[in-house]
Amino acid sequence: MHDYHVHTNYSDGDFMSRMIAAGERAGLDGIGFADHCNVFKTDRARAYRERYGFNLDLTYDRRRNAIEDERKRTDLRIYDAVEMDYEPNEEAAIVAFLDDVDFEYVIGSVHAIDGVNVHDEAYFSEFTDAERRARVDRYVEKLHALIESDLFDVAAHLDLPERNPALRGYLDDDDYHKIANALSNSKTVPELNAGRVLDAYGEFHPRESFADTLLAEGVEFTIGSDAHAPEQLTGAVTELQAVVDEWGVPVVELDL
Repeated sequence: MHDYHVHTNYSDGDFMSRMIAAGERAGLDGIGFADHCNVFKTDRARAYRERYGFNLDLTYDRRRNAIEDERKRTDLRIYDAVEMDYEPNEEAAIVAFLDDVDFEYVIGSVHAIDGVNVHDEAYFSEFTDAERRARVDRYVEKLHALIESDLFDVAAHLDLPERNPALRGYLDDDDYHKIANALSNSKTVPELNAGRVLDAYGEFHPRESFADTLLAEGVEFTIGSDAHAPEQLTGAVTELQAVVDEWGVPVVELDL
């Protein structure tokens, strides 16, 4: 079992050595460090990076050296990967960075609507029902563009707005089918993401009804705990193993 979506202290996760030890305890065969990265040139993006310390565009060489050191200490296969923020109008900057750095694989994520993080409940709760629906529509449009771009090996947490109580329930069957159709015609593979299974949200991404639509289209998945701490990783891997069997999810290993 390969967990392709794990964070370290090179973005907003725990120390790399602790995440590796957790992967060993969980019985993983491989662990992919896909720390957050944003290469947008706007003032808002710059301020966001500085506020949260998401500077993998500056520190990837240092992390790469750390990965090489850790590979000498474990039988666990360690992948040098990245989780890239995506905006359709920033594709040129993303391509330039990825071509220069050459990660083993790339996860693409839509994290913002209106330039605001999807998790910001206070911001989105101010809108009317129709306005919230319109913003979820924009999220789906961006996700569709991400998939069609073919820049990414993996598409992360497909129904991310479900995490936010102010946006929950606005994704519908039409959205599911639109995304499923795009994935069935793309090299990009979605992940079964357990990033909020162990907290109050308690659901996988995609949630079961969405996963059923994807499975009906013959879409395959990678596995991602989206863990930021050791206990999240070990707990999420147990949940992922169970749901893969329960839902009959076809899991693929990335061709690396």
